Amino acid sequence: MKLTLIGAGPGDPDLITLKGIKALQKAKVVLYDSLAHPSLLEYCPEDTVKILVGKRFGKTSCGQDDINNLILEYASRYDEVIRLKGGDPFIFGRGYEEIVFAAQHGIESEVIPGISSSYAAPALAGIPLTSRGMSESFWVITGTTKAHEISKDLELAARSTATVVVLMGLHKLEEIVNLYASINKLDVPISIIQNGTLENQKVVTGKISNIAALARISEMASPAIIVIGPVAALPDLSLEKIQNMIKREDLQKEE
Repeated sequence: MKLTLIGAGPGDPDLITLKGIKALQKAKVVLYDSLAHPSLLEYCPEDTVKILVGKRFGKTSCGQDDINNLILEYASRYDEVIRLKGGDPFIFGRGYEEIVFAAQHGIESEVIPGISSSYAAPALAGIPLTSRGMSESFWVITGTTKAHEISKDLELAARSTATVVVLMGLHKLEEIVNLYASINKLDVPISIIQNGTLENQKVVTGKISNIAALARISEMASPAIIVIGPVAALPDLSLEKIQNMIKREDLQKEE
């Protein structure tokens, strides 16, 4: 028996890997998440069993125990099962938990990584997570911990100079704003990317001080990614401002 975990990518169906497509083309059973683009199922044979086990904040979903039981049931019945997971299975996708469960029941596993929305969505919104002279590193943090609380790592990240990316955290926006405000970082740029990489992508950019109001006015909703740090303001810069930044960097080098 075999379990194959496939990363479906950040949303745009063209961003799945070729290896992922080849696995879907031979699929007998696919347990797929809500964030996996439905058109990806068209790669499967007509007789493939397709079961939605999606999980989205605030909506009825299939619990992890239920998903595990489905993996066991269909792996036993068909000898193999595919889990199609949004983004990458090992980045807040609980992929490793499913591999452990499979191993406990004698099911071997294979992982086919996917492009993560944590960097792909910002990239397609014009936001580089690292940029020379602005950001040397980035943190990727979940907005929804097992205890349904904001991650304690966020406070550490907020005090650093790194770009901070918060996944599944729009419902915690007020807490995120309050945290940054408490350490006097009200002027830090922040962007919210809704439906990243898709045709209906929407981006709102502001500062910690006004992003909550901007998000309400723009009616931002999940799924969304939050990017915090100087690079979040780059898409709003005019060509003239960018050229001036480059000139300043060149002058600093000469000095």
